[in-house]
Amino acid sequence: MSRSRPPDFLLERVLYRDGLMLVIDKPAGLVVHAKPGDRRDNRGESLEDYFDALRFGLPRPPALAHRLDRDTTGCLILGRHPKALRKLHKLFYEGKVDKTYWAVCRGAPEKLSGTIDAPLIKGTQKRGWRMHIADAENEAALKARTTYRVLSRKDGLSFIEVKPKTGRTHQIRIHLASIGAPIIGDPLYGNLSDFEREGPLMLHARRVIVPISKKGNPVVVEAKASSAFSAVLAPIHNNP
Repeated sequence: MSRSRPPDFLLERVLYRDGLMLVIDKPAGLVVHAKPGDRRDNRGESLEDYFDALRFGLPRPPALAHRLDRDTTGCLILGRHPKALRKLHKLFYEGKVDKTYWAVCRGAPEKLSGTIDAPLIKGTQKRGWRMHIADAENEAALKARTTYRVLSRKDGLSFIEVKPKTGRTHQIRIHLASIGAPIIGDPLYGNLSDFEREGPLMLHARRVIVPISKKGNPVVVEAKASSAFSAVLAPIHNNP
């Protein structure tokens, strides 16, 4: 497998580092890890292929504490060793990691702030699998909850701050689409034109707050929006 970027390109994207965790600014266009079952010599490039440069003196590279979609940018948390990773996984499982996302959407929800409580289930289609909103009575469905608020809107677009309270695959994308605000650049969800689907996904992991220490203050990390995100956002919101 060939790499498209320098082996140490993530070094300049480290936003935070301590003895337990790293937070990096994930770029668009890279999956965070290879698909399960793919042979190493027969799989595509992933972000994990570059983690070796992030050891910072430890005997092994860090590992993912959670995931972001391939085209989502921003804060991605890594555990630096197995004990730290177990602690981070527990914090995510208990819903104690506060995550804030920014999204630029087509249209705007009827209510300018609120909570989307809609369970999700994995389905399939000819072009590949996707998530679906399920009936509450469906025992196979996964609970999914997202809060949001519209920060600005103009010319048929809206700038929305989103806080997922659960961590389901594609949760923010399908939840916003379900209230009439599909994310620009989303190839799967919502009522978008072909042109609106072609661009980069306008979803950015803006901030994480991680209570990693029992005695100290929570770790707060922010990632600046990418140039592509900022260019789409500029006409509808100044100085985000």
